[in-house]
Amino acid sequence: MINFRYHVVSLTAVFLALAIGLVVGTAALNGPVADSLKDRVNGLSKHNEQLREAVNNLETEVKREEDFLTEAAPHILKDTLADRRVLLFTLPSGQEHADGIAEMLRMGGATITGRIDVQEKFIDPDNSVLLLGVAAKAARPTVPDVGLPSSEGVEKSSALLASALLDRPEGGSPVTDADRRSVLDDYSDEGYLTVPDKISGPAEAVVLVSGPPYVDRDATRKDRSVVQLAEQFDRAGALVVAGNGSSGGNLVAEVRRDPALAKTISTVDNANTVAGQVVTALAVVQQLTQKRAGAYGVGASVDSLLPERPE
Repeated sequence: MINFRYHVVSLTAVFLALAIGLVVGTAALNGPVADSLKDRVNGLSKHNEQLREAVNNLETEVKREEDFLTEAAPHILKDTLADRRVLLFTLPSGQEHADGIAEMLRMGGATITGRIDVQEKFIDPDNSVLLLGVAAKAARPTVPDVGLPSSEGVEKSSALLASALLDRPEGGSPVTDADRRSVLDDYSDEGYLTVPDKISGPAEAVVLVSGPPYVDRDATRKDRSVVQLAEQFDRAGALVVAGNGSSGGNLVAEVRRDPALAKTISTVDNANTVAGQVVTALAVVQQLTQKRAGAYGVGASVDSLLPERPE
C-alpha cells in the first residue's frame, strides 16, 4: 500500500537526481562543451557581421549605379525624342514611378502632352455598365462613339479616350481642343480619371505606367480590364507599358504572354528604377522610329536589357 512516507521518499529522490544533474551538467559545460559553444557563438557573430557588411556594400553599389545612370541619362537620351509628343497614362499601381519616367522622356527631348491618372473606379469591373453610359455621354462631334466596341465599359471608354488623345490616321479629321477637353472632363467629373495638368494636344505615343498585379478577390477581372485598356491604346498608336515586375498577372506579364500583343506593345519590367526609366524612353524611341516592339528589363521572357539606340 502506497503511504505518505513513500511519496516523501519519491520526491526526495527526484530532487536529488535534479541536483546531481545540475552539478554534473555545470561541470561538463565548464569544460570542452562550454568552449565549443563559445567558439560557435563567436563564429556566428563574425559571420553576421560579414553578412551585414556585404549587404551594406551591395546597397551602396546599387545606389552608385543609380547615381551613374542618372548622370549618364542625358548623354544616352539626348535628342532621341526631339519634337516627339508622348502621353503619360498611369494606372493606380504605377503612379509612384511616373515622375521618373516623365523626366527621362523630357531628357530625350519629348514633349509630354499630358498626364492622366486612371482611378480604381475605372478599372473596377462592376462599373462596366456605368462606364458605357459615360462613354455615350462623353462622345463629341470630333470624338464620336461610332465604330467603337460597345460590349464592355472599360473597352469602349478606353477606345474613346485613345481616339481623343492620340493622332488620327493620315487623312482623318483632327480632334478639336474643346472636344478633347470635354471628353476628359466627363470622365474626371465622374471620378474615373484625374488630369493633373492641361492636355496640350494629341500624342504620337503613349507610355502606360503600371505596377504589381491586383491581389484582391476581383484580381483576375481587374487585370483583364487593364489589358483591355492597353489593347485600345495600342490600336490607336505606339504604346510602351512601363511596369514593375513581370509575374503574377500584372500588365507586363499579360502582354508578354499574348503573342499578338507582344508583337506591337513594348514592355519594360523594371520601370520603378532609374535604369528601367531610361529603357522606357529608349523603347518609345524604337516604337516611333523603327515601328518595333520589344520586351526589356530584368525579368523573364525579355529580348534584352534595353533596345538598341538608333543612329
